[in-house]
Amino acid sequence: MLVNGRELWAWRRWAISLAKLHQIEVREIDWLLQSISDLDRLTLRLESIGNEESIELEMSLDRLSILWLDRVEHNRPVQYLVGKTFWREFELIVSPAVLIPRPETEMTIDIALTKSNHTQQQGIWVDLGTGSGAIAIGLATTMPTATIYAVDCSANALEIAQINATRLAVSDRIQFHHGSWWSPLPQIQGKVAGMLSNPPYIPSEEVLRLQPEVCQHEPHLALDGGSDGLAALRILVDTAPHYLQAGGIWLVEMMAGQGAVVVELLAQQGSYTDIEIIDDLAGLDRFAFARLRG
Repeated sequence: MLVNGRELWAWRRWAISLAKLHQIEVREIDWLLQSISDLDRLTLRLESIGNEESIELEMSLDRLSILWLDRVEHNRPVQYLVGKTFWREFELIVSPAVLIPRPETEMTIDIALTKSNHTQQQGIWVDLGTGSGAIAIGLATTMPTATIYAVDCSANALEIAQINATRLAVSDRIQFHHGSWWSPLPQIQGKVAGMLSNPPYIPSEEVLRLQPEVCQHEPHLALDGGSDGLAALRILVDTAPHYLQAGGIWLVEMMAGQGAVVVELLAQQGSYTDIEIIDDLAGLDRFAFARLRG
């Protein structure tokens, strides 16, 4: 749908006024506009859109206004409003059935690549709690000769993940399984080159105190890590040795501040070596890495 640049400029100014009233960052407006057009961030920031005779949008300004009011009045994440988000080089479909993939999680793929050798990158890799399929798709595109398994206990989440894999032409590279953690994968015990997971790791009481965009709309199944936030992490520490091959990689995202406890869990289990905490780009302890002893 074509809209006049001056009209879109006026719409953006209106949206900004609402954002300021409700303490919402202006970048959310520009992300929303970028997701439904070919506009880039610099053009929006410089407000040069007002000079354009016509701009192609995927929806009318009336429909866009309804979406923005939904964001402002009901704290609904903009990614759910448009049904997609951007992660690494991908555009991923998202819905309230899946956690919105965060930028910091992108590092999981880079760490896996850096820590694995060529032989491992041709082996079996598993994404436990795949959600939107982001990590599994990241593995499939960066390790083109690997075999990827993606598991989730939510059938609705798996449906979204399979849609994303199909849209990004990697569905033939990923095997999707419905179930809890390793339970659907007895056939690959002792054969896994690498396990990646972004499990629920937020303590139950803290989930209720998260910003309303998260607490009210994102799936608590993907957020709530039990009373201390470590319930899923303990399961992954205890069960992975049955599935990893010697030297196999154990790589998990965690909440900042959990690093020391996760190191202790891995050490006490006794099956791991090369235990390491890796910071995210903000300098926070975000990832726990280990290898299965040979």
